[in-house]
Amino acid sequence: MADDSTDRAWDLIVTPWHLDEHVPDFPIPADATEVARPVLPPGPVAARMSLLHRAAVDAVARVARPLVLSGDCPTARATVAGLQRRHRDLAVLWLDAHGDFNTPAISTSGYLGGMALAMLTGRTPGLLEDALGLRPVPDTRVVLADARDLDPAERDALTTSNVRRVAADPAAIAAALGQLGATPVYLHLDIDVIDGAELPGARFPSGPGPSLAQIEECLAAACATANITAAYIACAWLPEHVSNETTLETITRLTAALGASLAWPEPAGS
Repeated sequence: MADDSTDRAWDLIVTPWHLDEHVPDFPIPADATEVARPVLPPGPVAARMSLLHRAAVDAVARVARPLVLSGDCPTARATVAGLQRRHRDLAVLWLDAHGDFNTPAISTSGYLGGMALAMLTGRTPGLLEDALGLRPVPDTRVVLADARDLDPAERDALTTSNVRRVAADPAAIAAALGQLGATPVYLHLDIDVIDGAELPGARFPSGPGPSLAQIEECLAAACATANITAAYIACAWLPEHVSNETTLETITRLTAALGASLAWPEPAGS
């Protein structure tokens, strides 16, 4: 059953980076807190990401109900670690065209962004430093919606896991969340879950899928069913598309479906 979470205001946080790279034109809502980026020394991408995640975890832990806009999915580990400072137990609803369930052992590309959900469930020990205090989320508390674009080994890993897979459908998501009881839920959305034809400029478009309107319905159903204690939108557009009018409209609609109202700064010179 949902509690009164939908009546509580969201605390907007922005982490404007993709892996270890700053996204200069990342859109920052007028009332959002932009996480201050530490100086990143030269070195491995994973080590640089760890420094960014340390900054993000503190920002999340300071607010009551975070809504994070980010340029990637792995920063989710910082968000969840921050939530775990207040919540003993958490469940995860992960909406994504991909599974993000690769590990260094099975990934064909080594792309760290494709390991984000595996990170949350404790499948990547030693990949990133553990200073965040992240506790693995049990598979039985994870609902993965859509995931239509999977690598073969990733598909096998999900099949042998206890992660619950559902369609990106409001009724299916509500039913899955209903079985989790009153456990607080972290809701994660990668924008590439939306049909590629409606999503120009996505970093990793995945072809036909649910419409933006259907994803809005999924978010509303989740909020009506569960205690959504935090939400995260991975704004994984290419840098040259991340702040255009279509992108801002999409982010505004997705956050509105969660009950948030965004105000964008006036363009310079207007």
